[in-house]
Amino acid sequence: MEFIMNEEGFQSDFEFGTLKVSSNDQFGFRPYALLVSSVAVCSGGVLRKILEKKRISFDDIKISADVKRNPDIANRVEEIKLHFTIIGNDISEDKVEKAMNLTRKNCSMIQSVQDSIHVVETFEIKNV
Repeated sequence: MEFIMNEEGFQSDFEFGTLKVSSNDQFGFRPYALLVSSVAVCSGGVLRKILEKKRISFDDIKISADVKRNPDIANRVEEIKLHFTIIGNDISEDKVEKAMNLTRKNCSMIQSVQDSIHVVETFEIKNV
């Protein structure tokens, strides 16, 4: 990857488009939002694969992220709370709990930040 500076921040071109990154959200994605998005979406993608592999039927997964930042230390991200809503019928809570544990172990983004950012995962199951 190569990032090129512009007046508002930096950008990089990928096969699927240009990624614009800026500390001003009027000009691109903010770095902390990309960090949180990477953790959330990596975790969600791994969970999806695990549920499918275990033949646990579901209709959708939604993820909400709550971020705690420390304004006294460069506004650093200290905690990310991920709440997964798994939508479907007849989903076993025990099986999802086991899938969540596997997800944490196999998500490269969580494994990358686990010693510096506290990541908390919760879930709920909603019937269709």
